Amino acid sequence: MEILAGFLIALAIGITGVGAGSITAPILILFFHQSATDAVTTALVFGTVVKLIATPIYLARGHVDLKVLKYTALGGLPAVVIGSYVLHFLDQKALSRPVLLIVGLTVLVTAAATLWRSLTPKIQSKPVALKWLPWIVAPIGFEVGFSSAGAGALGTLVLMRYTSLLPVEVVGTDLAFGLLLSIFAGGIHVAMSGLPWPILWKLLVGGVPAVLIGTQLISVLSPRKMRLVLCVWLVYIGGQLSWRGITGG
Repeated sequence: MEILAGFLIALAIGITGVGAGSITAPILILFFHQSATDAVTTALVFGTVVKLIATPIYLARGHVDLKVLKYTALGGLPAVVIGSYVLHFLDQKALSRPVLLIVGLTVLVTAAATLWRSLTPKIQSKPVALKWLPWIVAPIGFEVGFSSAGAGALGTLVLMRYTSLLPVEVVGTDLAFGLLLSIFAGGIHVAMSGLPWPILWKLLVGGVPAVLIGTQLISVLSPRKMRLVLCVWLVYIGGQLSWRGITGG
């Protein structure tokens, strides 16, 4: 089951750029019964490996804007460090229900962002000066460090709204941004809580070939339709996590 989960998640990442954190961590919590901290760690390391495969493909095609990436990294990387330490602190205090609730709400926000992006034929671009991008993306970095979610859906919305990048450049640049966040956050989480290798390797067995397939299918399948399907799933698992956080069930 873990191999199939890794395959489907990585396929979604390759096609839409969304899913590394917003799908992986909730699935590991709900269906494979990992703790929130272990699930976030596993999702971040899994996302790092998958994006290490996908990002060079977009980079080679010229679909990563390095200047925009630099400014997003300036805001996202410090924030992802803070988010990682906050999660570790809360877990040490055994505040598992608040952690589940926050992760669930983050996934629901991601679902809303994915739905809005999918149903809006053309998001009106209002580019801002690049110096403001670090401040805009800092909350996304914090979310990734805390929950592993947000870099895909929220990052693409920010780039579509506040830069003049082409859609394919948005996907490529956001994948590169998510890769940087995953590397930093994943390294911190592994250093603090160790690497849940038994489940991680199974996810990678399914995920590595799937992301290669997904990057090729982007010219055949509709990323918009894929995001709509993804949105329904995100609403379900985000609602489940939030309910578990509220009731403790």
